[in-house]
Amino acid sequence: MSNTNLTIDMITREALRVAHEKLSYLSTIDRQYDDSFSKTGAKIGSTLRVRQPVQYVRRTGSRIMDVQDSETVATTITVSTQDGVDMRFNSQELSQDIDDFSRNHIEPAVKVLVSGIESDVLQAQSKLAYNLVGTTANPMTDLIEAGLAKARLNQMLAPKDNRCIQLDSVTASGMVNGLRGLFHDGAQIKKQYRDGELGHIAGFDWFENERIYTHANGDDVSGTLDSATTVTDGGNTMDFSGTITTETVGSVFTVADIFACHPETKKSLGFLQQYTILTSASGVITVSPSTFLTGPRQNVCTAASAVTTLAANWNTQTPAVVFVGAVTVSIKHQLSYQKEWATFVTADLPLMDNSEKCVRRVQDGLSLRCWTDSDIRNDEMLTRIDILYGHKVLRPEWGCRITN
Repeated sequence: MSNTNLTIDMITREALRVAHEKLSYLSTIDRQYDDSFSKTGAKIGSTLRVRQPVQYVRRTGSRIMDVQDSETVATTITVSTQDGVDMRFNSQELSQDIDDFSRNHIEPAVKVLVSGIESDVLQAQSKLAYNLVGTTANPMTDLIEAGLAKARLNQMLAPKDNRCIQLDSVTASGMVNGLRGLFHDGAQIKKQYRDGELGHIAGFDWFENERIYTHANGDDVSGTLDSATTVTDGGNTMDFSGTITTETVGSVFTVADIFACHPETKKSLGFLQQYTILTSASGVITVSPSTFLTGPRQNVCTAASAVTTLAANWNTQTPAVVFVGAVTVSIKHQLSYQKEWATFVTADLPLMDNSEKCVRRVQDGLSLRCWTDSDIRNDEMLTRIDILYGHKVLRPEWGCRITN
């Protein structure tokens, strides 16, 4: 039976349902709805502060207290991006059954909206994962790279639940083929055969996503740090002394003899600390993570087998810098992560008219506003669907790129 009058509330609910179903990446990271804006409507430019866990240093071999300050670190999420999709319908279209109306109008519109937002967020957040495993030009066809990513997340103390991998369809196809003979024909494997989906394997939920980040290296992939560079405790600036001048944001590199250390024991993890470039200007770059030389947030050491505190000035050595990947090569970076590594936040947009013309609905941390008005001359209803959102990588160490 057809609905003779589709209401704005029905359109809003259906748009929210479709958006929820189309999310592949955003539905698997931390999703928050800032209800502090729910009564009066959000103001563009509003921010949300999120606290990070406090870190401490263990006292060893002594009964005498060594009292530490509780250093609370907070990060700010800016909720300032407003996206939308605009439509118009005539009276005949509004008289359709809601299923037909959704298939013909809402689904195509909301798919474009959600796809664009998810692509922007996934691209931006992938660049901030400084951990990277895998071999360039070596496509994933087995679980070796996934195992390396899992180990890296373990080493960074990421919780072992709610872990996911986003990968493009070509890579997913290769994985399905490569794993075809490894498992029994259970319900999950039937889905793997019939739909080409991988499901839950090796500690991860696997998702196909055509918005995977492709990184392009610059013209220089090796060089040295400048001899005058001083790395201060907590600093995030480095100078490549003119030996590397065309770095690109998101490039991952290592510095000779600078090893990553365990977040709690401060012992070396046996591999060089990886950095990702945040900004670059004539060889002077800012990076993530910041380099902490001492204290509870220490994240680097100088030996592969011992706890070592870096000197505040490593400048006399001009250590070698090596980037992942070859010169100017474009590399697909699949992304593995624990859910809480990043967040996506939506807030309420204000209702601009009465409830018959402007409606807002929230589902699972996703707030959409649908606003409509009529055009009497053309017998049309003009409709806009809007979302106000922000996003942030909260724990970059809980993400790991897989290059192939």
